Formats: sequence, structure tokens, C-alpha cells
Amino acid sequence: MGVLSKAKLSPASSDMSTFQFYANAQTEFQPPLIANDNAQDHSPETPISAGFYRLAPGPELVYTYTYDEMKIIVDGDFQISQPDEKAEGGVKSVDAKRGDVFFFPKGAVITFKTREGGLAWYCGQRKRDGA
Repeated sequence: MGVLSKAKLSPASSDMSTFQFYANAQTEFQPPLIANDNAQDHSPETPISAGFYRLAPGPELVYTYTYDEMKIIVDGDFQISQPDEKAEGGVKSVDAKRGDVFFFPKGAVITFKTREGGLAWYCGQRKRDGA
């Protein structure tokens, strides 16, 4: 994905009753790892952010969610886990693949790993740069 200016990702209208369009906001199939410019709504009461998340093989990522988020696995593999005293061994774990859908509630501590690399689409109720 090429570098996008913040102005290009700003909605054309501040009227939140109309849909927002971001031309060519996702133009390559290899988005940068983790953080990148994606579509975001700046409503102070109910902000939302959506886009692609790519994970490459290497160190695991442990992330504490400060907002609710959904993820859809688009390609590749993810090993997703979290501490859970009710689960066997004290950890709830899923080997995720294309088509799997996840909901991560605010407060969840999630570990992300991959063997070959993975691509997911996310939608979270967070402010710009609120991760």
C-alpha cells in the first residue's frame, strides 16, 4: 500500500448522515504490518475504524483491546489465544484460517502468531490512533 496523506482519508463532507468514500485507500494486496491508514469515522460518540491487518512470521503480538473489534480472516493462518481459566491448560486457543470470524471485547488480552503469514479485515470501535 502506498503512503496516503491524512487529507486524502478525510471525509469529503462533515455531514455524518451521508456515506464516506475513500478512493484507492487500499490499492495493494500487501498492506503494511499492523498499523496503516484505513477508513475511519471521527464521530466523538461512536468512532469506528476498519481496514486490513497483516501479520508476518516472527515474534508473537500480545494486544490488550481498549475497544470492541471484529476480525475476519481473509488469507493465511493465525494462531489466536488468550488466558482463560475455564479452558484446558488455562488458555483458549484457535488455529484460525480463511473465513473465520472473531469478536474481541474491550479488555481482552489476545496473543496473535502466524506460521506462514496472515491477512485479516478488522472493524473496531476506536478513535484514530486509538490502538
